[in-house]
Order: sequence, then structure tokens, then C-alpha cells
Amino acid sequence: MNAPRPVLNIAPPVADEPLSRRDFLRTASVAGASVALPGSLRAATARADWTSIASTVPPAERVVLGAVGVGGVGFSQLKELQRAGFDIAALCDVDEVYAKKAFDFWPQARRYRDFREMLEKEDQRIRAVYVGTPDHTHAIVTLAALRKGKHVCCVKPLTRTIEECRAVVAEAVRAGVATQVTASPNTSEAACRTCELIQAGAIGDVREVHIWSDRPLWPQGMQRPAGEDPVPGTFDWNLWLGPAAKRPFKARWADDDAAVHHVKLPAGRKPGQRGVYHPWNFRGWWDFGTGALGDMGCHFFNTPFRALQLDHPVRIQASSTKVTAETAPLASCVTYDFPARGERPPVRLVWYDGGLQPPPPAGIGDRPMPTDGVLYLGSRGAMLGPKILEPTLAAKFESLPRTLPRRGGVWEEFHQACRGGERAGCHFEWAALLTEAVLLGNIAIRTGKPLAWDARAGRFTNEEAANPYLRASFQNGWTL
Repeated sequence: MNAPRPVLNIAPPVADEPLSRRDFLRTASVAGASVALPGSLRAATARADWTSIASTVPPAERVVLGAVGVGGVGFSQLKELQRAGFDIAALCDVDEVYAKKAFDFWPQARRYRDFREMLEKEDQRIRAVYVGTPDHTHAIVTLAALRKGKHVCCVKPLTRTIEECRAVVAEAVRAGVATQVTASPNTSEAACRTCELIQAGAIGDVREVHIWSDRPLWPQGMQRPAGEDPVPGTFDWNLWLGPAAKRPFKARWADDDAAVHHVKLPAGRKPGQRGVYHPWNFRGWWDFGTGALGDMGCHFFNTPFRALQLDHPVRIQASSTKVTAETAPLASCVTYDFPARGERPPVRLVWYDGGLQPPPPAGIGDRPMPTDGVLYLGSRGAMLGPKILEPTLAAKFESLPRTLPRRGGVWEEFHQACRGGERAGCHFEWAALLTEAVLLGNIAIRTGKPLAWDARAGRFTNEEAANPYLRASFQNGWTL
């Protein structure tokens, strides 16, 4: 498989002092499925029924791209990448049946099952790589592409563990290429307006942020099913497992299995696939996914981190329904405490999933709470996303100048960056802050203990039993 590499330390030992965003980037540089999305990203990826795509980018300015993981969310996102100016030249997937729609849509693209073969044979042709695989293989595919000097766009979260995250960021810095993570854009009108209002003091000092999601839309809270099913000849189970511990292949949940009936879908949404692990349902398994928080946290954390200039939390604690060693819980609530930043006060950020929500703010009136959202509570008022809830206060700031640049979106930003333009809004160094936050929350869920986090040292200082969760146990010959 991969040639052995030195064991990566989470971070080098340094003096005990707060870790700034700039320090984090410096530390990283020296360290050795379809889903409905929020905002403009949801609108963009929803157009999966297109039969053709016309890009307005001239042929000479297009970037040749190879894609790994094209059967799930990759299919719709590749359409967006093509529209943004990429030429889809190579497609790689371990499941030729699940990937058939992409293979048929781009018949000119060369087809592969093993991403290593694609990177080797297409090295002289492709300039960029899209990674749309399950969470547990993000790091190995992304690192392989970066080591080939390719620009990389990876679906969120960037990695499944913090060790992987810091290794990927370090390699991206070394390679000096364009990068992007598919979190909801922080350069959209809604995101920029939120930042402008908060940074102008429209609702005063913000000390609390409440974020909630309608996820999970896949099974969680279950145990591993008994038995084993034959692996289809069109699917490479061993390659799908990658660095995860081997386990028997199971094809589908039975119709009467409790795991299926725990899934609560919003009105109008069709039931998802019934695969035990693949397709789609990898998200709930700790070995392969990062649960509801990992799936949606990077989307929803992006704008609050930018608006409030957050870095790393210093304390994380969680409560949830029953947690198993195998899967994420049916519902959870995670609290993050961030320290003061200069004159900015400390911030408490609270995440809710599985149907949990914060109490409705006074300004919302009799309207029902949305199924997902971001609520900012300030000393002078409250905001739900970019909307100030108090009418008088909202009117006062209606004419606040728009000073932040609005950009084309996730896909256009990545294309521009690949051509030497401005960095994409959610480049890997920025995405690492969001990724680490959701992964820390998952560790708090799994341990059930309040955790004190030292980001500079890369360890929990009060709960040694939590530190092993920072690292992945790479098996089957795979390494970072």
C-alpha cells in the first residue's frame, strides 16, 4: 500500500500561551452521498437533474480535474465544478453501480477504481482533484493528491481525526496549491451581511451562539449487525474500508430493523438508502463518519467563526442520547467555550441535533423555529442568521454599508484559486479550524466528560482517556 512515513506528532511542544489563528497555521506547516445543504450551497447542488451543463469559462482557462468518490454527493458537486470552469477528465469510485450516473454523464472521462492508479496515470493531465469519499478516507486521498502537487477540493469535514487534519494542512502548506472544503460559503451575501452587522456592533457584544440542525437523516445509535453478505463484484469492499479495521460486509438493513425506523425525515423528504454502511449511511458509524455534527457543523460554524473571529475552544462538553462504541447518538447537545479575543468577550457556542433546538428568542414572536439555523445573542439584541429580530434595531442598521467582498461561491472560488487568483474562502487552513471544532465535539460526545483543550499542545489536559480519539488507527497497510 503506502510507503511507511514517520509517525506524526499532533503538535510540537511549545510555551503555554493562547494559540492564535496565525500560530495555528505556522504549527500546522511544521507538523510532520447526496445531502441537502444550507443556503446557496443547497441551491447549487440541488440541480442534479441537469442533462447538460454549459460553462461560460473559455476552454483555455479551464482546469483539468480528476474526481474520487463520484456516486453520491460527488455527482451533483462535479456538475457545479464543471459549470465553474473545470474539465472533468477522470472519475474514480469503488462502486461502479453507484457511480454509473457519473460515468454515463461524463463518458469521455477515464474510469478508475483505485485513486492511486488514477493519480499515477493521470499525473501529467490533471491539475486538480475533487475528493467526495466517506470521511474516513478523506485524509489518505487528499494527502496523495497534495503529494502529487494537485489542487484539492474536499467535501466536509476535511478529515475524521485531528491528527489527520493537521497532517493534511501541513502538506497543503508545503505543496503551495489551491485548496477548498465544501462548507457553506463564507463569502455569500448572507454570510457577509452577518459579519458586517455583528462586527459593527448591531446587536452589541455577542456572548452566545446557538446552532441547530435537522440531522441525522441516516441511522445512528445502532449496533453492528450480525452476519455477512456476499460482496458484489462491482464493489471493492476492501478499498472502501481503506485504513479502517476490517469488518464483515453487510448490504442492507431489514425493513423492520430499528436502525431504519430511528431515522426522522423532514416532511417531503424521501427515505434514504438502506445500506448498512454504503451507500450514504457511513455517516453514523464512528469508524467511517463523524455523525450529525461532523456532517453539518462545518457548514454552520463557518460564518460564526468568521463573524466573531473565533479560533480554538478551550472547553467542550456534551450531553446526548445513548452513545455506543459503534455509532453516533440519535441526538446530542455540545457546548463550546471560547476565550476572550482582545476586547471581544468570551463566547459560548452551543450545537444541537437530532431534533433538539434552543429556546425560541423573544423576537421571533409566534413563528415556529426553523428546522436549522444560527442564533446570535448579543447585549443589545438577537440575530437569526443575518436577520436582526428586533424591528427598531433592524431598521437602524438597514443602511449599514456592505464592505465585505461577495464572491461567486464554493466552486467558482476554487476555480479562481486554481488559476492563481484569490484563495478560496474555505481553504484548508481555515477549514481546519471548523473541522477541529466538530471533531472535538464528537470526542466530548464519546467520552461524556467535560474536556479542557490545549490546541497548541494538541491534547486534552484534564482527561487523558480522551487523547487517543485525536488519532486514527490506520490499518490494512495504510499510513498518513
